[in-house]
Amino acid sequence: MARLSKTIVLKAIFHREQECIAMHFPYDEALLPKVRSIRGSTFSRTLKCWYTPATPTSIGEILGAFKGAAWVDMTQLKSKAGRVQTAKKPAQPGETKTAIHQPDIVSVHGIQAAALEVMRKKLKLKNYSPSTLRTYTEQFKLFLQFFPDSDPEALGEEEIHHYLMHLIEHRKLSVSTQNQAINAIKFYYEKVLKQERKVYELERPMREKKLPEVLSQEEVMSIFEATENLKHRVMIMLLYASGLRRSELLNLRVGDVDADRGIVLIRGGKGRKDRHSVFAQSLIPIIEQYLKEFMPGYWLFEGVKGQRYSPTSLQQILKRAVYRAGIRKKVRLHMLRHSFATHLLEAGTSTRYIQVLLGHESPKTTEVYAKVTRFGLDKVVSPLDHLAMTKQLRGDDD
Repeated sequence: MARLSKTIVLKAIFHREQECIAMHFPYDEALLPKVRSIRGSTFSRTLKCWYTPATPTSIGEILGAFKGAAWVDMTQLKSKAGRVQTAKKPAQPGETKTAIHQPDIVSVHGIQAAALEVMRKKLKLKNYSPSTLRTYTEQFKLFLQFFPDSDPEALGEEEIHHYLMHLIEHRKLSVSTQNQAINAIKFYYEKVLKQERKVYELERPMREKKLPEVLSQEEVMSIFEATENLKHRVMIMLLYASGLRRSELLNLRVGDVDADRGIVLIRGGKGRKDRHSVFAQSLIPIIEQYLKEFMPGYWLFEGVKGQRYSPTSLQQILKRAVYRAGIRKKVRLHMLRHSFATHLLEAGTSTRYIQVLLGHESPKTTEVYAKVTRFGLDKVVSPLDHLAMTKQLRGDDD
């Protein structure tokens, strides 16, 4: 049989504290429904690939999903750590078995594994979000692996500084990731071991002071007009109309939009805090039409099988709309939230109200939008325009 032109490359990975199988292939609309049909399949923006938890049935499900559509390359499935291997028990004639080895605690052993487990439990007891728990344990694991076989309690400020310099000079990590590493290390020594002086004197890297990227009102409207599907249009419009984060939109349940009171209930936003945001009256007939046609059950925006809508699919919706609208900017979902805040500020809304609507802990976070508004700029004339006007007054022809 001739080899298929499309290829899916499988690799064994450890992601989000579990053994997984990564599926690498170029973006292909025809393959997306097939990869989504695999149980537990998820797209990782970090890894830039689809992956699924490694189970005894994973390989069979992957082969079944892509049968006749793509060649499945399993030559790279055996990782250096040997996470996915052939079972020790000899296979019967005509039978192939795959054994998924249970990992050690994220590839550290002995006293380091015990320290990481204590830290994990402490994070859970303090009710940290699953995302923070994953980030802290992964970053602390990398720190421990830098000093193999060392007792974490014996590591001091000198070793920590050495590790951080390694992140900056050799791994070239972003300031954000550097801060995550510091926060994870600080948590262990401050909250678990109570050895505050070991970490408190670390110099924190200075964050880049980037201005929020904002769309004009005309650009926002052109994106709406370029979004043809009713559900897709409602999702994009609601992101802008209420200033929602992507996760906040996808976590909305049926009934969280109160059209009569003109509010949207946001459950468990950043910092696990509930809040209300404004709801656009002009959106009422459109969302009523959406509810009538799509009849969502639990989540306000559901996927094909009734599950919560995919974040990746939402980003693709925006990407296609931006392309159709002819906008040349690199538009991301969060830019609609930035645009919401900036346009409110330009319309004269108090920063205090905007802070509450966005769910910002500090007013300083909201004040950054004042730097990208057009306040006063319409009264400032560029020196180039001055030159042009002077030339015109003189009646110069050339």
